[in-house]
Amino acid sequence: MKNKTTAIFKENTSFKVFLWSLLVTGLGFGIYKGIIDNYMAEIVQMGEFQRGLAEFFREIPGLMLIFILAILFTFSAQKLYKLGAVIMLIGMGMLSVVRPTMVLVTLSVFVYSLGEHIQLGMKNTLTLEYAKENQGGQALGYQNALYQIGTLAGYGVIIIAFSWLFTTKPYKPFFLVAAGIMAVGAIFSFKIKGESEQDKNKSRFYFRKKYKKYYMLEVFYGARKQVFLTFGPYVLILHYGASASVISLLFAVSAIACFFLAPMVGKIIDKLGYKIVMISDTLILVIVCFFYGFAHHIFPEKVAFIVCCINYVLDAVISLASMASNVYVQDISDSPEEVKATISTGISVNHLITIFIALFGGLIWNKLGIEYLFVISAILGLCNSAYAATIKTSKQSKTED
Repeated sequence: MKNKTTAIFKENTSFKVFLWSLLVTGLGFGIYKGIIDNYMAEIVQMGEFQRGLAEFFREIPGLMLIFILAILFTFSAQKLYKLGAVIMLIGMGMLSVVRPTMVLVTLSVFVYSLGEHIQLGMKNTLTLEYAKENQGGQALGYQNALYQIGTLAGYGVIIIAFSWLFTTKPYKPFFLVAAGIMAVGAIFSFKIKGESEQDKNKSRFYFRKKYKKYYMLEVFYGARKQVFLTFGPYVLILHYGASASVISLLFAVSAIACFFLAPMVGKIIDKLGYKIVMISDTLILVIVCFFYGFAHHIFPEKVAFIVCCINYVLDAVISLASMASNVYVQDISDSPEEVKATISTGISVNHLITIFIALFGGLIWNKLGIEYLFVISAILGLCNSAYAATIKTSKQSKTED
């Protein structure tokens, strides 16, 4: 393992403690993610529209990110990563103590999401900064795989606890456990040394013409992935009656698949190029969306449930292709600082559409049926690939600026 990491990451960096923070944070997230959908459905009594509304507020921090980073424009990627860890800890702690009302739970998730989104862009930025030359794709794949190990362990905790150890559903105690684990992750993050090189002349708001295609790709990708992120598990819970242990098992299988395939996808990005990867995942996506939305019309209920579970895992795997857009940014950027600013701006651009998908997705499901949501997701995926086909793969694309 040591030889593997040293072949990908620079030795004179804090990549080891950074990777440890990812692993531990992934464990806390796995516990949280394994129960949050069932907690909202069973305890908070959120229906499909209310779930979409809660997701709308959960995604607001992503849209806010560009303004947050504008305020904190003097902060390095390392400082922002640490700040995100602290805010995530606060949000998780709130979930473990607040009453199970829609307002308080949504507020807690909002706070946690704020920290998560601050860390999100910095996680990819630091990974690319610590990676050796021409190893960006593999570094992102390794980072993703390590995070999946942590989340897998978290899902395993929920599977065991909710299947065999408890007859009741102790959601809040497990939010508290997740908060304790997040505290450990925050401690690791504060051990990260060094500061990314800062551009003293950079503007508070970072938009550049040469990244316009990256921004547009983020809009398409964000819209299509939001359908699965928000409503994928909820379909299984409300339509098929999936329990927290079953949902966690599904997440665990997805994490295992991503763990093994993330490094492979990273290598494919480095060898074949990000453009090919961006385009080629669409065929699988269309198939996944079709069966997720229409399985209950084609198969008996039990078979349809299995088909949906398989397609959820497939969506998690093809979502790994999103790493390609980060490598694209690195390819046409002029500095690590520019990579950080661009990826963070991309997250906010991404959320311009995802918040509306979250808000109106539940309404579409409630009024028209779940089929329409996944048809929309498939169409957005096709748009994503069609637009990706227009990008340039050479650093000469910098001349567009």
